Amino acid sequence: MPTENPIFFIPVSTGLIFIVVGLVMLIFPPDKINSLYGYRTKNSMKTKETWGFAQKYSSKEMMKLGALLSMTGLLGFIYQPSENTATIIGSGLIILVVIVLIIRVEAAIKRKFKSE
Repeated sequence: MPTENPIFFIPVSTGLIFIVVGLVMLIFPPDKINSLYGYRTKNSMKTKETWGFAQKYSSKEMMKLGALLSMTGLLGFIYQPSENTATIIGSGLIILVVIVLIIRVEAAIKRKFKSE
């Protein structure tokens, strides 16, 4: 059954988690720069302004990429490799989405705060 295929299950479930976490971060963004909650990188933690921008931007990107990741789960209905291969593909998609998220947010921070 395709819903048991890791290529379906891993991206869909993780994509939904990304959407929910992004929504929570958008509604309840961390106000103060901290090392516990929020999008935390060297660039995002430079000033309160970069922090606020990074929280809002990253939460929106997380929701977009979560939706995209969930849609890639439809591959599980088309392609059904061995469980190990499917797990590697599903996990690879998650890693790719996280890398894309970081690159996009960091690029947006650099564009918006060029002089800092």
